[in-house]
Amino acid sequence: MSKSIKEIAFVVSLGTLLSKFGGMARQLVIAGAFGINAAYDAYNYAYIIPGFFLVLLGGINGPLHNSMVTLLADKNKVESRLFISSINNILSIILLIISLFIFFSSDFLINLVGPSLTPEIKEIASYQLKIMSPIIFLSGLIGLGFGSLNAKKEFFIPSISPLISSLIIIISISNFWINKGNTTDLDALNMRGGIILAKATFIGALSQYLIQIPFLIKKGIFAISFSIQTKYSEIKRALQMIAPASLSSGMIQINVFTDLFFASKIVGAAAALSYANFLVQAPLGIVSNSILIPLLPVFVSLRARENHLKLIKKIHQGLILSSTSMVFLGSIFISLSTPIVILIYGRGSFNQNAVDVVSQLLIAYGIGMPFYLCRDLLVRVFYGIEDAKTPFRISIIAILLNLFFDWFFIGGSSPWGELSPLNLGVNGLVFSTTFVNFFACTLLLFKLNHKLDNLDLSNLLAQNLRIILIGLISGICSFFIFKIIFLPYSFINLLLKLIISSGISLIIFYCLAIILKIDEIDNLNKFLKEKFIRL
Repeated sequence: MSKSIKEIAFVVSLGTLLSKFGGMARQLVIAGAFGINAAYDAYNYAYIIPGFFLVLLGGINGPLHNSMVTLLADKNKVESRLFISSINNILSIILLIISLFIFFSSDFLINLVGPSLTPEIKEIASYQLKIMSPIIFLSGLIGLGFGSLNAKKEFFIPSISPLISSLIIIISISNFWINKGNTTDLDALNMRGGIILAKATFIGALSQYLIQIPFLIKKGIFAISFSIQTKYSEIKRALQMIAPASLSSGMIQINVFTDLFFASKIVGAAAALSYANFLVQAPLGIVSNSILIPLLPVFVSLRARENHLKLIKKIHQGLILSSTSMVFLGSIFISLSTPIVILIYGRGSFNQNAVDVVSQLLIAYGIGMPFYLCRDLLVRVFYGIEDAKTPFRISIIAILLNLFFDWFFIGGSSPWGELSPLNLGVNGLVFSTTFVNFFACTLLLFKLNHKLDNLDLSNLLAQNLRIILIGLISGICSFFIFKIIFLPYSFINLLLKLIISSGISLIIFYCLAIILKIDEIDNLNKFLKEKFIRL
């Protein structure tokens, strides 16, 4: 099984890596074309609802994807085809109705999401939302297809599909950037650029669905039917699995809505959050998919009571790997935030002010990175043991906490005045997310410990404290190494300095992890020693 997991992890990592490079190129082009101006600020508000459904239902590691992996595990081709067709019909009807509602209610919804936006941004965002509303319908088809492919051991196509979407956006926005000229009518330019970006996003989502069809046919699980042929008991089981999981993940996504609601009174905040968040999500997605996708089938296979000890071992493995990778990445983002932002975004319309804002946000995100992945892993454990209710309940509490902390960290405005002494601006929204993720991780751990009898939380805590210490030391080292490397300023030299400083930091992190006996790093070191001795 371990060999199978490694093979799957490699395939997923390769596909995800290519997709993330495509996503980075996409963001680079968007940053150069728009900076933090009205068009991209509006886009982030318009995309929140279609993006909500695309992440919720269409995303790799999303609840629909995870549910399909679980539900199709014990079905043959014929049973799978009938089951997929039936679920597809139910979802399609629901999502088509929602898409139509979003289309005709775009003005109202933009006012709801961003009440403090300028009239110009609201107008652009409303047009963009109309264009992107069909993505909601497509999201169900995408998630259903990708989950079905993963259940039948096809991992590369789902992980690489975002690359196709990114390429479409890159081509469209590059053409706009090259041909926008020196027009003085900025309002018209922003509207045109915003519409082009929205159209490219829709076509990209459509491509994610179309690319999977040949592979579904190859696996023998693609069927077009307008009837529900699966037994009622199977449909009921599916809905009992999908609905709570979707609601749970949806609750997490609602936090994004809350953040943008409070950010609407800060000009350019939504665009800045998007740029910083991408820098975090790019490596996070690679590591997340590499760890979570291979482990989910393992969690499912070990859910029987007699396998709990093996399950606990895999949970420990996943949590330590998550903490180790995220603490290191977080330390790099904190110590090298400004040069990273300059390297990725520092061109075209992305000026020094944009660099400063996004750099500060990247530091804030870096602090909370370990909690992102650990929360996701723990949620997948509950999905694997067919308990979607616990993550759902915790998500409800998390939403309320996020609402409070957003309000608290951004100044605490109320009918009775400024009740909170803090006003951290847009950075406060990121700190709010960090606090909420920390709370969710803690509560999920305690609930899982109770459910599985003994997770050895004291050992997990001790290892994580050592990992944080190692991350702190390696982050400080990377900061000073970058400073002492003197090279004339250029893109290549900046890239070289980042590679050298982060590379040395990684070596320091690895060595300290061995010395302090971090489990997974220690096991990796022993494995490498054995391989070296054989050679």
